[in-house]
Amino acid sequence: MSINPKIFKTYDIRALYPQEINDKVFPDIITGIYTFFVRRMKKNRLSIGLSRDMRLSSPALYKIARKTLVSLGAEVHELGLASTPTYYFALLHLKLDVGLQITASHNPKEYNGIKFAYREGSEIRKISGLSGMEEVRKITLKRDFVSEMEGGSVIEVKDILSQEVKGALSFLPAKQLNNFKIVVDPANAMGIIQIDSLVKQVPLTLVKMNYELDGTFPTHEANPLKFQLLKELQEKVIETKADLGLSPDGDGDRIFFVDEKGDIIPSKVIASLISRELLVHNKGGAIVVDICNTRNIQNACLAAGGRMIISRVGHSIITDVINREKALFCGESSGHYYYRESGGAENTLRTILIILELMTRTKKPLSQLAKENLTSIESGEYNFKFANGVDLMQIMKSIVSHYSVGTLSTLDGVAVDFPEWRFSIRTSNTEPLMRLNVEGDTRELTKEKLKELTDHIVSLGGAPKN
Repeated sequence: MSINPKIFKTYDIRALYPQEINDKVFPDIITGIYTFFVRRMKKNRLSIGLSRDMRLSSPALYKIARKTLVSLGAEVHELGLASTPTYYFALLHLKLDVGLQITASHNPKEYNGIKFAYREGSEIRKISGLSGMEEVRKITLKRDFVSEMEGGSVIEVKDILSQEVKGALSFLPAKQLNNFKIVVDPANAMGIIQIDSLVKQVPLTLVKMNYELDGTFPTHEANPLKFQLLKELQEKVIETKADLGLSPDGDGDRIFFVDEKGDIIPSKVIASLISRELLVHNKGGAIVVDICNTRNIQNACLAAGGRMIISRVGHSIITDVINREKALFCGESSGHYYYRESGGAENTLRTILIILELMTRTKKPLSQLAKENLTSIESGEYNFKFANGVDLMQIMKSIVSHYSVGTLSTLDGVAVDFPEWRFSIRTSNTEPLMRLNVEGDTRELTKEKLKELTDHIVSLGGAPKN
């Protein structure tokens, strides 16, 4: 059975199961990945951390991966059921060469795939379209593989979740946290594993929603970026008089917060809180921000004596920027939170703990902390679909020409800054889609500029997709 070249995505390998990923092609996919790492790292035998999510197809793919890796001579460290941040943690904590995570993140139940990264000292190097995915694709499709090798082995890793929690707790200024009431909706996905490991060491009162691991996602998609999916969580927080609500995504590398009033806190406001906290102990440190929305982070850095670095969007890109610039942290609009001590990768547990520690120490509810750090109003992302063949770069140039007095950036699409507001527009890599973000000093200004830009984009042929 031939492998569809389109399963090699920008940030991972991901496709429909069993139509495109199955027991026939998966051995070659694993062998292609292993061959890539053997050649890149110039080592004949690699230590591999292997983990998986709870999808119905993941156990079978996990067994195939383990068997294939052993046949190639690898030292396989079995992590079993684990979130994506846990596999990053294990890669660093166990000083492994490579990590493989079988998951399709927040995608529907029909999908599965694999993420992979390697360790370079204390830094995580994620493989993406910019850093090796094309080479993996070529090796796999051509079957240009290393030979099988005797001596492969399997080591069962125990207690990695406990170690991950201890690692996250070690960074907190205060070791005692209040026993907060928290509503958690992990959408039957890997956030359950993370939260369960947390409450074994931190006294918290949980109100559980959709809290049984189920790879069919029986209640809703595990994608908290779709805010309509958080409505029941918001209602439950109010109903139970909880202190906050948490909504992790399918593989646990993103999380959204709901305050005690039932309001969703924008990711950049959470990131501003964390940035200020980290800068207290690291004056002059660098904070990375993605190009979509920058003003809340910029104001946090100005207030706390930090240095802001703007990055292109994308989790592997941001991890590379954090490592290259020795930055402290990044909170992305999509709900990814990255830390230097995590190899530049995501650490959801640490993010939760920092917010809980702030609430404990300041004796302030999350809504008040968020209000104090909300210095710019964000519109959220608006998508516009264009007809195939339309020159989106030309359309962006046309839009920018109407805002020539602003400060232009072409780092990732276009972004134009004014003293009181800004906007950014990016295009999709896979379809004729334009993504717009607007932010400003007031809700009225943001709303006004969003309408102005929306009308302009529609006049140029864009159809609102939200």
